[in-house]
Parts: sequence; C-alpha cells; structure tokens
Amino acid sequence: LSVLICQELAGFFDGIDWIDEVIPYTLRAGIRGWADQRKIVAALRAHRFDLAVIFPNSFRSALWMMLAGVPCRAGYATNGRRLLLTRHTVAKASAQKGHQRFYWLGMVSDTLGISPATPDFVSYRLEVSQQNVVRVKQWLASHRRNRDAPLIAISSAAAYGPAKEWPPPYYAKLIDLLNEVAGAECILLGTASERFKCQEVAAMSRAGALVAAGNTDVGELKALLSLCNGFAGNDSGAMHLAAALGIPAVGIFGSTNPARTGPAGPKAVVIYHSVDCSPCLKRTCRFGHYQCLHGISPAEVAAALTQLGAFANA
Repeated sequence: LSVLICQELAGFFDGIDWIDEVIPYTLRAGIRGWADQRKIVAALRAHRFDLAVIFPNSFRSALWMMLAGVPCRAGYATNGRRLLLTRHTVAKASAQKGHQRFYWLGMVSDTLGISPATPDFVSYRLEVSQQNVVRVKQWLASHRRNRDAPLIAISSAAAYGPAKEWPPPYYAKLIDLLNEVAGAECILLGTASERFKCQEVAAMSRAGALVAAGNTDVGELKALLSLCNGFAGNDSGAMHLAAALGIPAVGIFGSTNPARTGPAGPKAVVIYHSVDCSPCLKRTCRFGHYQCLHGISPAEVAAALTQLGAFANA
C-alpha cells in the first residue's frame, strides 16, 4: 500500500507501519509544473500499481493515474473526469451535508465495496514515529520552563483567514487562565509564516508561552501533540491531528461548519456559537463583527479542556 502526497504533508505518515511506501511529490507553479507532473507520472508508472484510490477531486489527479497506466482507478465522477476513472460514483446528498470523513468513506464503499471496521473512525488512533518523539522531547527539554507542568498545545492561526481565527487577545487570556487554574504551560503551534502571529500571542500573555511555529514538520507536529496534555485551537490541521491522537482537544469554530469539518476523536469537542449568518464559510466577516468568534470566552475553552480531563493527572 503506497501513498502519493505532496512533500509538505509527507510527514503525516511517519510511524504508520501499515503504509508500505510514501511517494512525496513537488508541484511548482507555471511552466515548471509541467516538468513536475511528468516526473510524478513516471514515478507512478515505475511502480506498476494495480489500483489507485483517488481522494482529490481534481481532474489532474485522475489524469496522472490514467497516464501512469494504473488499470483500476476509483474516485468521484466530478470535474469532468468520469472517463478517466474505471470505478466511479457520485456523492449522495447525505454525504455532501454530513461530516467529510463520511464523504470519502462513501466513495471507497461505493466504488470498491469496502466498509471500515469502525464506521465513525472515532476509535482510530493516529500512530507516531518514535524517532520524531525523541527529537521533540530533546527540543522540549531545552525550552520548557517547568517540565512537570501540564503542557497544552495552542493553534492560534488559520491559513484560511481571520473568519476562522479566534482573536489573539482571547488566546493570550486563555494561556493566562490555564496557567492560573492548572499551572499549565502552553506551546503555540503553526507554520513558519505564522510564527510572528504566535509570538504576538505569547507576548500579550502574562504567563508567556513556548513558540514552536516553524520548528516542526508534520511528522514532528504529530509527535509534539502526542506529548501534550491537551489542545485548543482554530479549525486547522493541528486540531484534526490532536483529535486523531486521542488527546483532549477543543476546536474553536467561526465561519466554518463543525458538522462538516469538526474534529473526530474520543476526547474532542467543538465550541461553536452560531449566529444568524452562520456558517458563512467566508475568509473574512462580511459584516465586520465576527460575532461567532467574539462570543466564545477563554473561560469556556478552559472549562472544556478541564472537563475533557486535560489536567486529570496534573
């Protein structure tokens, strides 16, 4: 079983031993992207795959598999690619309205006749590379102020836009509140481009926080989250990783719909204050008030973490 995935996300599969091979690719913009696509097709052809389960709905993802000579190609018949697929289906109305994991599970079930052993996937635990755990532990040992304090991961940025971002002052207050009530130490997560935002949040808080933004790839981020007592943050990749790892996770939702993209995990909850315009799915609030986010208090998030057991062993 092999996985084709962009280079930036390849670390997601670190430590997952039932994946035989990860095939990372780079796809640049412009004319150079054509050369990259030829390399991708050549790599796929060299593997002589029997079956391709195509999760992206893009035309080119199906085209790559056809050009690579994969005989059985399964996916959704969308974006004009029906003729590129040998096994195709159309998403049911219920799948388009429900959680996205059921949308993709429906495609696999309809095209291949395969049903998951755990239909809701909530009981699944994401595996972590122990090599990454060792590296992250070394980093934490040299940066933490109190190694015995509960460690809470905070994801305060969201690439989609401000309509998904709980305000930085609220995160700063949450950091202080968690420190006051549980003696917790917080660590801010994100990409290199989000590092400045994370530093601003840390500077706003009295308790301060570690800033790991830009210091981890996806595999190391998984390892870091696995070492945390809990997570709180925007609707983001880090939120989904935390939920899949089974740690107490609080997802803070604004413009997006938690019924579609909420975290799926045994200790994951959503805080969502729906208003008249929710969910708008916009990058910015067209009214400028961001009431869906501003109505969520730091105390509410802190209470949710406590109820999930983030500080049970503190």
